Amino acid sequence: MAQGMGMGGRGLGGPRGYLTEEEKKNRPRLSKPLLIRILSYLKPYRVQFVFVFLAILISAVIGLFPSIITGRIVDQALVGKNMQLLIQLLLLALVTLTASQAIGVLQSYINSWISQRIIFDMQNQMYAHLQQMPHSFYTNEKQGDILTRMESDISGVGSVITNTLTTSVANVATMIATLIALFSMNWKMALVGIAIIPMTLIPARTVGKTRWKLLTDVQNERDKMNQLITETLSVSGSMLMKLFTREKSEYDRFVSVNDNVTRLTLKEQRSGKWFVMILGTLAQVGPLLIYFTGGWLMISNGDATLTIGTITAMIALVNRLYGPVNSLLNLGVDFTRSLALFTRIFDYYDKEVTIQSKPDAVKPDLSHTDIEYRHVTFAYDQKEPILKDISFTIPSGKMYAIVGPSGAGKSTVVNLLLRLYDVNAGTVTIEGIDVRDFELTYLRRNIGVVTQDAYLFNGTIRENLLYAKQDATQDELENACRLANIHDFIASQELGYDALVGNRGLKLSGGEKQRLSLARVVLKDPKILVLDEATSSLDSISEHAIQNALESVMAGRTSIVIAHRLSTVLAADRILVVSDGVIAEQGTHDELLEHNGVYRELYETQFKRVLEHEQ
Repeated sequence: MAQGMGMGGRGLGGPRGYLTEEEKKNRPRLSKPLLIRILSYLKPYRVQFVFVFLAILISAVIGLFPSIITGRIVDQALVGKNMQLLIQLLLLALVTLTASQAIGVLQSYINSWISQRIIFDMQNQMYAHLQQMPHSFYTNEKQGDILTRMESDISGVGSVITNTLTTSVANVATMIATLIALFSMNWKMALVGIAIIPMTLIPARTVGKTRWKLLTDVQNERDKMNQLITETLSVSGSMLMKLFTREKSEYDRFVSVNDNVTRLTLKEQRSGKWFVMILGTLAQVGPLLIYFTGGWLMISNGDATLTIGTITAMIALVNRLYGPVNSLLNLGVDFTRSLALFTRIFDYYDKEVTIQSKPDAVKPDLSHTDIEYRHVTFAYDQKEPILKDISFTIPSGKMYAIVGPSGAGKSTVVNLLLRLYDVNAGTVTIEGIDVRDFELTYLRRNIGVVTQDAYLFNGTIRENLLYAKQDATQDELENACRLANIHDFIASQELGYDALVGNRGLKLSGGEKQRLSLARVVLKDPKILVLDEATSSLDSISEHAIQNALESVMAGRTSIVIAHRLSTVLAADRILVVSDGVIAEQGTHDELLEHNGVYRELYETQFKRVLEHEQ
């Protein structure tokens, strides 16, 4: 009896027993399309589900036998003093217990296999879908939300399959089989046994609500602690703490939060002890009532059909009801949370892939790569336009520099060429063909980009380089690195090209990361080259070396360079000056200086100062 009650107590006292206010407010509505969509993920495994449900039914029936056999042991073997029968019944009980456990293991294995396969399918689908999402999705969404959908939410689906669906079926099957057995043995005793259950469930749920509230408070405080640890003990956070000498204040803040966690946890655990005590007491009342009823029927009423073995068996059977009943009482909460998980996942699945290849997308010959912007207008999220009716042409094989104040729209210009975003009006063409008509992979494969923030994966130098060309030979890697003036540095490392770069390349300096990024683009061998402030992290010596290398890299390629350094601007065939979302000026360095316009102001306030500093 106590064992059955213990299972119920954990179910009711745990976090899954109640909905939070937020969950109640955002409770998803069940609809036929939503249900059909959920079932579509279960459909490929319908054969396995049949085996699971068959195992559940067989286990529910076989699970009755130990209790029934216990009654026979008491009445026939013990009272009848039949040792042979006792051994036979004990062996039979052992066989049924073993069979029930074996079926349970098989059911659990199949169930786990189904849930993991569904998680596998959904994570693959999610990853493939997120790969196709436009760049705007990643600038607007929190990275933590994306990880939560990919990991926690989809993994939670496994719990849905294991707990909500199959456990509910198992509980119903157990309850039905147990009730049939109880009423077939003695309907009066069965009614008494059932009547006991509400006596234990009502206080259990009352105390459970208190524990749930405390557990929620504990989790909130733990969230604060985790946030504090993440912020102050990360690479950047620990450095900031040291630079501003905030160790003492941050330690005091941590102690305060940790004290709250400890205090609330102890309070929750104290309430749990009283909870277990109350349930334990009530659990012992049940057998007493059944014994009293059975005794009254046998002694006062002279019911000859009722035996001690029957009473013993019925107590054992009633114990089988507590766990399933408690679990089914939580079914509404489990079902709501299950729907919420699927709804959150489907919300991501349903986000529109706004930038993708057309059905009739083309892969034109790019032996010539004239780039033209015709009356291009663009705004982020339908706000004030960043680019306003801009038009210019970059002849094939030429290098154009784009300059302008911060926030003028320089990077946006090249983002439209790559189709990281699509224009709101006008067209961007390569060799006269709208970039939106290109096969998207083909378009981006022919454009090499080096950004100001050189991103490197947490792996080896070789792995980061091979990201551009998986089948590149060692000679090709070394030639690309020599061109980017990074080979000598790599060769000086103990592991050479197999040296680790660290998380986001933290083991390398800014200049080393930038040159490695350049080498990666060289290895890609694109038709069009885009350098988005690619030399901004380099010292003047490194920049001069790479500038010479870039002349070789850009030879014969159409190149767009967003530059803050005068040396880069002077190397350009033509300069485009972007200001307030328009092409304010364009021309050569000398021509633009004569205009005394935006470029002249940039030269006096930015380029000239940098040049004087370098000299």
